[in-house]
Amino acid sequence: MSTPKIPLPFSGNPAGLSEQTLNIHHDKLYYGYVDKKDEIQEKLNGLSRGGDVASANQTYSELRALKDGETFAVNGVYLHEWYFENMGGDGQMQGPLAQALTQEYGSLENFISYFSACGLAARGWTVLAWDTHDQALRVYTGDAHNQGGVWGAIPLLVMDVYEHAYFMDFGSDRKTYIKNFMTNINWSKVEDRYSKIQNMSSVN
Repeated sequence: MSTPKIPLPFSGNPAGLSEQTLNIHHDKLYYGYVDKKDEIQEKLNGLSRGGDVASANQTYSELRALKDGETFAVNGVYLHEWYFENMGGDGQMQGPLAQALTQEYGSLENFISYFSACGLAARGWTVLAWDTHDQALRVYTGDAHNQGGVWGAIPLLVMDVYEHAYFMDFGSDRKTYIKNFMTNINWSKVEDRYSKIQNMSSVN
């Protein structure tokens, strides 16, 4: 079964990103992760349905290489989809999530400052997430698609800080890219993600 590829959910050039950057990021990189996800999982399906797994080994084996590649490709798909989906807004934050962020960080300005600083500290991703273990909002960072994530933490706001996300338009000026990103967040999408999680929590 092939994984559906989402189109860019916005028009124009949010965060000051050029059409060339967006096309390469979406049509080349993101689509590439989708294709590799399908390729890897097809091979794993063969192994899981009676294939030869006798050589499985923690140092090196086909199964280990495929499983490692699977987490990289799958997270590459999901993180990029969340990233594109929470772009293209006016950066205006309101509603229950804004209240929760104010309670957690003291003010929305504090959150924006802290999230932006985490974006400068990370090498790949910065993610505002709802941690289901301690029932709290947390900002986590990752240096790779499959490094730095926390199991049980559900992403709400995702920012790509790999150089491919901004370098053609901003050069090494990641700080300006992050500032522009923060003013072009689609907070209604982020709020919707938060609302769904809160509804799940109330049921449980």
